[in-house]
Amino acid sequence: MRAGGFLIPVLLVLAGCKPEPEAPALALHPVPAQQRLPAQVPAPALESGRVSIRGDDALADVLSWTLPEASIEQPARVRAAARRALAKGDLFETEESAIPLLLALRKAQPDNAQDARLLEKARAALLAQAWIALDAGEDLASLRYAQRHGTVLRTLWPALPEAKTYLDAVDRAGQAFDLCVGGERALHAGNLDTPGGALELFRRAQALWPLQTRAQRGIAAVQAALLAGAQAQAAEGDFEGAYAELGRAGRVRSDAEAIATARQRIEATRTDRIRRLGDEGLMALADPAGLQMARERLAEILRIALPGSGAGVALRQRIDLVGHYGLFRPGQVFTDEMADGGRGPALSVLPRGGFSMGAPEDEEGANPDEQPQHPVRFERGFAMTRHEITVGQFRRFVIATGATPRATQRGHSLAYDARSGNFLRGSGIDWQSGYDGRPAGEDMPVIHVTARDAEAYAAWLSEQTGVHYRLPSEAEFEYALRAGGQTIYPWGVGAPPADAGNLAGGKDVSTRGRSWSNAFPGYGDGWWGPAPVGRFAANAYGLYDMVGNVSEWVADCWHRGYRRAPSNGQAWVNPGCRTRMYRGSSWASAPAQARSAWRASGGVDATNARVGFRLVRQL
Repeated sequence: MRAGGFLIPVLLVLAGCKPEPEAPALALHPVPAQQRLPAQVPAPALESGRVSIRGDDALADVLSWTLPEASIEQPARVRAAARRALAKGDLFETEESAIPLLLALRKAQPDNAQDARLLEKARAALLAQAWIALDAGEDLASLRYAQRHGTVLRTLWPALPEAKTYLDAVDRAGQAFDLCVGGERALHAGNLDTPGGALELFRRAQALWPLQTRAQRGIAAVQAALLAGAQAQAAEGDFEGAYAELGRAGRVRSDAEAIATARQRIEATRTDRIRRLGDEGLMALADPAGLQMARERLAEILRIALPGSGAGVALRQRIDLVGHYGLFRPGQVFTDEMADGGRGPALSVLPRGGFSMGAPEDEEGANPDEQPQHPVRFERGFAMTRHEITVGQFRRFVIATGATPRATQRGHSLAYDARSGNFLRGSGIDWQSGYDGRPAGEDMPVIHVTARDAEAYAAWLSEQTGVHYRLPSEAEFEYALRAGGQTIYPWGVGAPPADAGNLAGGKDVSTRGRSWSNAFPGYGDGWWGPAPVGRFAANAYGLYDMVGNVSEWVADCWHRGYRRAPSNGQAWVNPGCRTRMYRGSSWASAPAQARSAWRASGGVDATNARVGFRLVRQL
């Protein structure tokens, strides 16, 4: 319970209660002027609406009344004085009060019926005045005044039934008063509804004296303290504790409206806290280093959210995206800024997921090097250049670094010879050349490059952009090529649909009238040799020319088959290997080589007119 310190006094003021000093005192409403103690009586001192008791002697003065002795020299004059005192309500405090004068007259003249009637009126007035004092209020002055009347009745008429009734009532009122004082002290100490605490004391007071509104206010203050404690716990994120406090408050007294209002405030606090935690989590994800903070915020949301509320869904989804894709999202297309002011190649973000890599045993055209088919799963997404790297893009690298690619160093590469229809070694052919050795356009896929040339370009691009570019692994390439499918060809089964890619088709014809001896019957794409990148439809992952155009280097070394191949999609590399893998069919590939599982190898320094590359960018 957090009802300590400054909280309880504030609640008491709100509930209409005021704390009392250490003496058994209570300050509420002052007694009306006509009912206050006569000036001669040692009364409690009123200070700013509060009662200050002058020690036990003052209480003793109130409770130890002695009949004043009145002198009877002239009975008629004394009788007249008694009448005047009775009319004024001056009944017992001095020798000039009505009851002392009338008792003295009865002693002097026992048979005087007039004095007997006057004394009876005085006794009735005393009882009436006593009940008025008892009912007038709950402040200490009224209680002491009522107790003073009880002392007089006990002294003079102890056997009178009306006196006994009053004395019992004033005794119960006094006990209730003391219990209220104890309850308020317990309330200040934060001892609210525990055994012997404020609530128990106030309820005992209420049972003794049902008219004791001070006890009612004390009970209300206990409930208010518990409700405030519930709200304080909610503000600290302890909603289980808040509802426990709310349950305690509900057991104090029946006040459905107060409980409902407190519940609404708690839920408003919960909603606001969840919203704030969600905002903090999303803001943290703007920084790659903020993932842990975002996860902590999500854990807090899930801890405080109501079951089935769906709270934190947006943050959870964003965390999943960041955890698997960094600051990107699946399907997003973007480019990186380069240090020289330009932009890097366009990239597409591939979704994380899994697939079965390789060819099943019954696949037509499959060979053992593509088997066994095995599961591969990517727990994190990655981005891949949407197109094959172009001559123009590679040129920027060569100019910026002064690099001399391998074909340029040795002065030759394998190119297509239109006269013979074969691939022959030609002098002066390098990355600037097309499939037939002639100069290539800037938007053509760069060919006549080795895997090492491709890796050098990736290293330069990484340096320019500040992020990591590399050749894809063989698994990443096949995953991107299949684009969510598991069929024999990337497009499905059977002949390729129109615009499937730059493939060897039965309708394709070279400039010298040659046609393919092993091609897809009835298919024609209008190109003999590579096409400029992006001329055919993109696949489901937003990637162009994954099938056809040119085959592409990957990071893996050659391995015969997939036994012991990584299952997480990483490149399968042997340090210093001399034979590298390339994947994907080219403009000159036979139909069997257009299969999704097809793979081939080449020397680490090999260059030709059918192999280029694209890159993966890590997220």
